[in-house]
Amino acid sequence: MSAPPSAPPRRTLSVDDHVAGVRAGDRAVLARTITLVESNLPDHQRKAQQVLLRLLPHAGAAVRVGITGVPGAGKSTFIERLGLDLCAAGHRVAVLAIDPTSSVRGGSILGDKTRMGGLSREANAFIRPSPTQGTLGGVHRKTRESMVVCEAAGFDVVLVETVGVGQSETRVADMVDTFLVLLLAGAGDQLQGIKKGVLEVADVLAVNKADGDGKRPAALAARDLEAALRFVARKDAGWQPPVLTCSAKTGDHVDRVWQRVLEHRASLEARGLLAERRSRQALLWTWAMVEQALMARLRDHARVQAARGAVEDAVRGGTLTPTLAAERLLAAFDASGSDGS
Repeated sequence: MSAPPSAPPRRTLSVDDHVAGVRAGDRAVLARTITLVESNLPDHQRKAQQVLLRLLPHAGAAVRVGITGVPGAGKSTFIERLGLDLCAAGHRVAVLAIDPTSSVRGGSILGDKTRMGGLSREANAFIRPSPTQGTLGGVHRKTRESMVVCEAAGFDVVLVETVGVGQSETRVADMVDTFLVLLLAGAGDQLQGIKKGVLEVADVLAVNKADGDGKRPAALAARDLEAALRFVARKDAGWQPPVLTCSAKTGDHVDRVWQRVLEHRASLEARGLLAERRSRQALLWTWAMVEQALMARLRDHARVQAARGAVEDAVRGGTLTPTLAAERLLAAFDASGSDGS
């Protein structure tokens, strides 16, 4: 029995192909362009930057919303409900969903298309799951670039779903217009799992699963949260974060949450802060890229590689502190300046 014919190899796309395909809204090219942007291969990175440079003038008009929440808060269900409602209203919605990368094997599930089955079949929606690849803040290190690609493809709403509330989760707030935090009413401490830093940067908060027997606990949790916010320093003194209740399961009040997101963005625009926020985010993006590039160069540097084994052995053996170990590795890196190696 003969083997089935293999599929022909995919044609390599040029920079022009990527730009034209994204601008035309070609979903296959859009997906391949984000894959190019996320690639760690040097050739791919150089090509991706050429593509992004040409797409930048066509980006920036979308409403950018970061969505995070405690475990079990129903982020994916909420995003699917909101996305379907927005598509029905004529919007084009891109969802950049971040899945945690395993610290053991480095893999990730990337199951958001499964969890958002209805939205994934919507013609005006695009869902892109990506691994964190160890990046702190619950986002992929190239999430910012992926947002540019989606906006250039004509999506006027970009939702960034983060891994979940954690110590560094607030980084997503530095790449979106509005940071939405979903909560879940539970027994005992209603604020369990919420970090103070998240409350400081939250622009809108919503207690989800306010349906059936959950309505009253959700209302109580919202009241407690409003009280707690009075003691939290705000990043924006001109905006008081609203606390709402909603049910992604039934759809109740999801529209109200979205309305407050739009009100927050309108407030930023009215005070001239939206452009300022975007400019500051671009600078943060720049320095984040510098830090990542420097770390990559340090790890791959010949002198650092030569010193690494002995330094790590000394740390494991307890004869060298981590601080001194770091200084030795950095000294090996700095020594290249004198001889160019």
